[in-house]
Amino acid sequence: MNQLHAYIDAWRRHDVVGVLGTLTDDCVIIESYGPVYRCRERVEQWMRAWFGAGGSVDSWEITWQGTTGEALIAEWIFSCTWQGKAATFEGATIARLEGEKIAYLREYATTAPLYDWTGTWRD
Repeated sequence: MNQLHAYIDAWRRHDVVGVLGTLTDDCVIIESYGPVYRCRERVEQWMRAWFGAGGSVDSWEITWQGTTGEALIAEWIFSCTWQGKAATFEGATIARLEGEKIAYLREYATTAPLYDWTGTWRD
């Protein structure tokens, strides 16, 4: 299992210690919504606050993954509950390793439902 898979798997289990174990001390995590978490201590603070406020990772299915050098890439379908509202969206993660740990991780999210374009756009 590569470190990105271990990171995602720990989030699915709501395992703060497991996530932190995949990260360098000075990691940078960028969420698709915009927040940037700099250092493992800030990631821990974020996770404990998110889970403490009732946030839940309901599913995080990796649909494709690849590795090139020190970069890990994954496409996924993510489902969570936040403030009582369930949400599901597709996205991708790019991560860079330093040794055996994630030093940088950036997530991107699809912002609209996907569809096959046939000559006209959806409104």
